[in-house]
Amino acid sequence: MAVDNRPLGIFDSGVGGLAVLQEIKSLCPHEDILYYADSAHFPYGSQEPQVVQQLAMAATAALVDEGVKLVVVACNTASSAALSLLRQRYPIPFVGMVPAIKPASAGTRNGRVGVIATQGTLQGQVFADLVAQFAEGVTVLTQACPYLVEMVEDGETASPQVLCLLHRYLDPLLAQDIDTLVLGCTHYPFLRLAIEKVVGEGVTIIDASHAVAQQVERVLNSHHLNCQREGQGRVTFLTSGPQERFREVVARLLGPQALLSLTGSL
Repeated sequence: MAVDNRPLGIFDSGVGGLAVLQEIKSLCPHEDILYYADSAHFPYGSQEPQVVQQLAMAATAALVDEGVKLVVVACNTASSAALSLLRQRYPIPFVGMVPAIKPASAGTRNGRVGVIATQGTLQGQVFADLVAQFAEGVTVLTQACPYLVEMVEDGETASPQVLCLLHRYLDPLLAQDIDTLVLGCTHYPFLRLAIEKVVGEGVTIIDASHAVAQQVERVLNSHHLNCQREGQGRVTFLTSGPQERFREVVARLLGPQALLSLTGSL
């Protein structure tokens, strides 16, 4: 059996991809992971697609220079704008993020699904294709959510300001009787408890983090890229922005123990 002890690479415009990182660590605990937060160019969601493509290319190049064997584009906006280009440019496997329209459409009880995401994700062709392919007979109601990502980047996940914003975005969807809500941005799982308070028990919340981790596991197996070591793999954090600010937010979201391997900036 082939063995490949190179690290996995993950990038996002900030800390949102940490939710994906946690799921990958749970399924692939022995793998080393290099997480790159492109905080200097945060947020991606409000950028033009061409700009997002350039930023995704630069983030991928930084990870490839560090010797990663696979890249997870842990950002819906970047996946929509740049995933196909990245696959053309680099010979290593890529795993991207898309809003979980397929499972939401399959699981809805009344045929009304809400999706919250960035404007960049909702306006992208990838999202339109997902709805066309998987949501036949289902009403998909969308809501762009400015400022939620910024709240998570500040480490705010349950403040009165967060709840106020969530009511502003979610109340119109609830008024249209959604029974399923798709979290279409990697930052939003950190708001899950607050979102549950707003939508109540009658709405099923779906995000793609676990499904992405499962796909990473499948790709590692199919490409014979699994590592072979005993014990936990190492997680290394890199950021293009200020290290101290990144440290503070990671500590608030994941706990201070996660900071032991923040090694530098790119």
